[in-house]
Amino acid sequence: MQQYKTEQEKFWAGKFGNDYIARNQDKEIIASNIALFANVLHKTRNVKSIIEFGANIGNNLKAIRLLYPDVNLSAIEINASAVEYLEKIENLTVYHQSILEFIPEEKKDFVFIKGVLIHINPDMLPIVYKHLYETSNRYICISEYYNPIPMELNYRGHSEKMYKRDFAGELLDLYPDLELVAYGFGYHRDPVFEQGDMTWFLLEKKGN
Repeated sequence: MQQYKTEQEKFWAGKFGNDYIARNQDKEIIASNIALFANVLHKTRNVKSIIEFGANIGNNLKAIRLLYPDVNLSAIEINASAVEYLEKIENLTVYHQSILEFIPEEKKDFVFIKGVLIHINPDMLPIVYKHLYETSNRYICISEYYNPIPMELNYRGHSEKMYKRDFAGELLDLYPDLELVAYGFGYHRDPVFEQGDMTWFLLEKKGN
């Protein structure tokens, strides 16, 4: 049986992670993701390879594939049931493991994480930041719940399973060669492309 460092990893690798899959198979999610990533990727240049940290069943990657048909795509996912969905996506490299354990085989032009940092044990965030930074050849995109100071939220009746903070700011402070390229907000009452109040940040390594 797989051993995990944190309670949060076990939570998402198990039954709750499986239940999350069932709640997130609406085709409208992919449509909203197309709108989001069209906006984000429009601000990048020469992206040939992309990896997602915590891909679940691939709703983000499916949207990106429609925008960039020939881009090299990879995914990291902890939940075995979600990995089964990912493995059905054509020309997708899948790493079935925790993002805390991921060691990149090669750098990617665009590294992103969406709705995952909010569920990471706060003590482990520096490890995830390090992995995001070291995997990126140029761009890092973070799309999470933002708050200027760290705070915990109740998540579907569970404690210590959701947090919000200035994830992008912390990453910028840790790695001075990163600079902010752009940022935006997805409003949960958007009449066309709802994104659940997520704030996204596009960062770039200086000199690229």
